[in-house]
Amino acid sequence: MAPRRDDLDEVGAGPLSRGAAAVLWVLTICALVLLTGGLPLTLVPFLTGDAANVWLVALLVVPMGPALAAAMFTWRRFIEERDLRPASHFLRGYRLNAFDVLRWWVPTVAALAVIAFSLAHIDTAGLPAGYGIVLIVIAVAVLMWAVLALALSSHLSLRTRDVARLSAYYLAAKPLVAVGVLSLLVLCVGIVLFTSDWVLVMLSGLLAFAVVTTTEPVVRDATARFTA
Repeated sequence: MAPRRDDLDEVGAGPLSRGAAAVLWVLTICALVLLTGGLPLTLVPFLTGDAANVWLVALLVVPMGPALAAAMFTWRRFIEERDLRPASHFLRGYRLNAFDVLRWWVPTVAALAVIAFSLAHIDTAGLPAGYGIVLIVIAVAVLMWAVLALALSSHLSLRTRDVARLSAYYLAAKPLVAVGVLSLLVLCVGIVLFTSDWVLVMLSGLLAFAVVTTTEPVVRDATARFTA
């Protein structure tokens, strides 16, 4: 969608002014995601390697859900109606979506924590190695589902069970989107392995933009079907 005339007047039509506005949006969104969702994660490096700390890490990850949803909400405003007020869009998106996101985000994080805890104890439990592979596949599927759920929740006001059903449906109905989401997850793993988890947190605002563009066919289809 082309920018509206009043947005062009505010941002400016020149490449320099538009480039500066884009930088403003990137820096603002990344900073707000870090402040609203990433700050609790500063405690993670101080935790020991004990598998029992998985539950504490899961608790610290909970604020990232609403923060990422707000970032996706803001990026859609950037694409549709660019102006110089990214912070106000982010706060509005956070206010509108935080509670709805938390209703499914918390159980999802808890499920992933159970999987991580099980993987950490797979040797001591004497389970076959194939069991660990199954758990990893389940974890990847849950993460892909969560990405689609974030994309839908950040744009549409849906009941929790509808978010769950639609996210699962679109994983199968939109295979190209599913491949794109999987690619983003692989990218995230690569960032953590070759840099650090904190680099991933700092880039989460930009990754939210990548999720918005990747999942656009899903959001567009759901909007056409379930909104007037």
